[in-house]
Amino acid sequence: MNFSFRTATPNELAGALQDAREYTLTLFDCFADTGLDVPRNVPVVPGIHPPLWELGYIAWFAEWYILREAQSSVPDAAGRTSLLTKGDDWFDPNTVPQRARWSLDLPSTGALKTYCREVLDRVLDKLGRARNEAAALYPYRLALAHEDMRGEALAAVLQTLGVRLPRQLEEHSIPAWTQGEIRFPGGTIELGSKPGDGFVFDNEKWAHAVYVPPFAMDSTLVSNAQYGEFIADGGYQNPQFWTVAGRDWVMRNDMSAPRDWEPDGRRWRCRRFGRQIALPLHEPVRHVSLYEAQAYCAWAGRRLPMESEWEYAALAAHPALRWGDLWEWTCSPFEPYPGFSVDAYREYSEPHFMTHQAVRGASFATRLRLRSPKFRNFCLPGRNDMFIGFRTCAM
Repeated sequence: MNFSFRTATPNELAGALQDAREYTLTLFDCFADTGLDVPRNVPVVPGIHPPLWELGYIAWFAEWYILREAQSSVPDAAGRTSLLTKGDDWFDPNTVPQRARWSLDLPSTGALKTYCREVLDRVLDKLGRARNEAAALYPYRLALAHEDMRGEALAAVLQTLGVRLPRQLEEHSIPAWTQGEIRFPGGTIELGSKPGDGFVFDNEKWAHAVYVPPFAMDSTLVSNAQYGEFIADGGYQNPQFWTVAGRDWVMRNDMSAPRDWEPDGRRWRCRRFGRQIALPLHEPVRHVSLYEAQAYCAWAGRRLPMESEWEYAALAAHPALRWGDLWEWTCSPFEPYPGFSVDAYREYSEPHFMTHQAVRGASFATRLRLRSPKFRNFCLPGRNDMFIGFRTCAM
């Protein structure tokens, strides 16, 4: 479905919502097939949620904003009760802390799948009567974006737990791309989104003029081969390349290579969704933290791009520039744009300002309809379980 969810029509939204749910259930069944669908069967991993809770939460989110017509994510903001007697007690993230989600007495897999089906049927029925106007379609676009983002998070958990992808979702190899450097002249850009751009996340509001000085940026992400040179040169052992926080992270996690890399004589192998494969040297290095990206840049005499530089380059549409294989670290902290105010989904951005780092682009696991040069993702500096890499810059 090659369209943006931001401007999708009611008919496009209906098809995309069904497609998103089919994708969600396909990923969830990967866990169920290996007995990892319920909390007690899943090893507690920081930053991830039990798959069964994720399944219920995705449907609950759509029910909250569309069927229950909540104008805010504040508890008790919904005008109607949930289809599930204890739906809010189980799935409201504002009242159910992350660690508590592992010990909830959730309904069975079959019961939650029935709930998912009932919510989607009612959503589609209501959408069929909705006006083709931005305000009327806002909750549907929000629910679709949310399910697509949760789907990518589920794919990352499959990788973390070593679960195979189903055949129809098998990851394709990222093709080789000519490496090089692109020089940009700089200038003033409109950073952020405008009211006429369709659906806009609150952290993109609003477009404001930013001057970007001239800079040079890699045309591609740093490859496994390039990162391997950093490792071979003692990069993880040399403290001069690491920030104070980075050195602490390396020691606490006993890191000597990216997550999922394993030595094989003089070569490397890596884990991909439960499979051991020879490290594809031409592919961009993935599953690296901000600290690892910063250390590589220090070793290479380069730096990470600023958010404004990344957006400038992406919108310039230079034929040599490639993005979308992996999310990309920037050197910018995730912070609000001038005049920021929260939207209905209050906890989407605001709680993460200044503690998280701005991440741009998209990954192979990002649905096409979600991709945009304006999209602002964000991660804690130490996260290395997401499909994330980096490219370097210079003045």
